[in-house]
Amino acid sequence: MYAKRIDANQNSIVKALRAKGATVRIVSQGDGLPDLLVGYKGETALLEVKDGDKPPSARSLTDAEEKFFVEWTGGILAVVNNVEEALNVLKNIDTM
Repeated sequence: MYAKRIDANQNSIVKALRAKGATVRIVSQGDGLPDLLVGYKGETALLEVKDGDKPPSARSLTDAEEKFFVEWTGGILAVVNNVEEALNVLKNIDTM
């Protein structure tokens, strides 16, 4: 079994989310499960991190990720390409 590679921007996204008061757990394990489990103001979000500096073709979801996105019936599920998009998830929770 190989370790899952993390996107270059994942650490900065995690740091920014935590700075805003979110609880973040890195759950990158493959099989389509998104990279980050985020708790914020009583809500839970799953975030799939993609490197926004890469071309769109290199940021596409894997088959397993697509399957997870289609089958997920829980709460917030999003793809984020940068810190701003990740923080927008928290802003959306603020407006709930």
